[in-house]
Amino acid sequence: MYPEQLVSPMRQDLTAAGFEEFKTAEEVDAHLNSHTGTSLVVINSICGCAAGAARPGVKLSLRDSEKQPDKLFTVFAGVDHEAVNKMREYTLPYPPSSPSIALFKDGELVHFVERHHIEGRSAEMIGDHLHEVYQELC
Repeated sequence: MYPEQLVSPMRQDLTAAGFEEFKTAEEVDAHLNSHTGTSLVVINSICGCAAGAARPGVKLSLRDSEKQPDKLFTVFAGVDHEAVNKMREYTLPYPPSSPSIALFKDGELVHFVERHHIEGRSAEMIGDHLHEVYQELC
C-alpha cells in the first residue's frame, strides 16, 4: 500500500475534475447494480503513464463535449484494494490493468482502455479517443 501523502495529489487530480471515489466493494456494487445511464471509471495509479497520459487525457476528453458520461468515478490501484478488486470483476474478461479507463452503460461494460493502450500515447490521443467513444456510447 502506498502512503496517503504520496497518493493524495494523484487522487485530487481527478476529484478536482468532478470524479467521485469508490473506496469499498459495496460502493462499486451499489452504483453499478443500480445506475441507469453511463459511468466512466478511472482505475488510477501512481505510474508515469497515469500522470502523463491517463489522468490528463480523461480530463481533456470531458472538455467541450456535447455527449459525456453521466457519472465520473475513480478507484486507486495499490491503495483502495477492495474497491479495485470489485471493479476488476466488472471489467472482466480484461486482465487487471492500471491505469485503465472503463465506460459502463446501465451497469454493463461497453468500452475499456487498458494500460497498454495508454502507454506511449499522449494525453491528447487519449482524450480524443474517449471523446469519440462518448459520441457513440453516451
